[in-house]
Formats: sequence, structure tokens, C-alpha cells
Amino acid sequence: MQEPTDSELTERGLAASGRGRVLVLGCGALAREILALIELNGWRHVDLQCLPAILHNHPDRITGAVREAVAKHRADYETVFVAYADCGTGGLLEAACAEMGVEMIAGAHCYAFFDGLAAFAARDEIDAFYLTDFLTRQFDTFIWRGLKMDRHPQLRDMYFGNYRRLVYLAQTEDSALTARAAAAAEKLGLTFERRFTGYGDLARALEAAV
Repeated sequence: MQEPTDSELTERGLAASGRGRVLVLGCGALAREILALIELNGWRHVDLQCLPAILHNHPDRITGAVREAVAKHRADYETVFVAYADCGTGGLLEAACAEMGVEMIAGAHCYAFFDGLAAFAARDEIDAFYLTDFLTRQFDTFIWRGLKMDRHPQLRDMYFGNYRRLVYLAQTEDSALTARAAAAAEKLGLTFERRFTGYGDLARALEAAV
């Protein structure tokens, strides 16, 4: 399958609206995976609209952005599914989705549903820092420069001093991404572990929604 372009990852033209159509309102960090599942399953009645991935760094803004997007698009769809977990909103997103009558992904964050909610909870890895495929690609932008460690190296130990491992939850078999994740672990001074998860509970949540 051809990898989607950057424009396809940030916005996908909404197809003919009406009865039976489903809108997946997703985190931009999940765009590649959601588009892949839509294509893999032949879900022609499903459209994807993504919010900016940078909200990953600003969880206090997620609930308001989701509210605005649901209000904007829901009249054109029979079903709206919110492809976010709690993602640091402290339960506010769940409450908002319940109020609006839309479903969302269960779990605390994308690391949990990629790994599988039950498996992730059983591991109880309090000393692990996680990367997904997306965060591996965006490590320098979101983490290294995003947390200003490029300019202030002393911040590394302040942010990551209590971590021992970097766990790369891989959605794809990609040796180049694995190498980048291993390099990120070295940069942070952490041991490296790769765990292939595929789409995990994201696939099951979307299948149930559509």
C-alpha cells in the first residue's frame, strides 16, 4: 500500500455525507495508522478528520478542540467516533464525549491501546518512556527540541532521570524506524527495547465503531 502524503495525513476531503457515514475524528499522531486501517478494510463509508498532532504536547487543549470539531461535522454524519484516548485530559475528554453522545477510544493514552489495554496495565512499567512510529519520526521536533534539550542539555536528566528504558512500540516492521528509535534511546541515556504491537486495540476500536 502506498504511504499517504503529508496533506492526506492532516486532512482528508470529507466524502459524500449522509446516512450510514462515519467520521473518525482523530489525533494527528494516529493519522497514518487510521488511514491504513481504512484502506485495509475497504471502509468506503468512513472519513477521517485529524486535529493537529502538536496537541499531543498540550493536553489541556484537546477537549476544546474535539468539542469544536464534533460540532462542526456531526450534522453531516450518522456516527462520529473520537480516535483519542484520555491523552492527559484528566477525564475531561471522556466527560465531553459522554455529554455529546459520541464514542472514544478506551484507555489512558496511545501507548496503552497500541500495546493492548490489558497487557499494558499488567506490565506496570513505571520506569519506561514510550515511542510509537509517529513519535519516533517526530522525536527531534516533539521531544528533543520540543522540550528544549537541544539548547539546555541539563534538562535531559531533569526530564528523564527517573526512566530506565525507552520502549519502542512499533506499528510497522521498519528497520529504519527501529534504528531511529534506538538512536533516541541513546540520546536520552536509556536502554532500548523494541516491542512490535501492530495496530493493537486501535484496530478493534475502529472496527467496533464503523
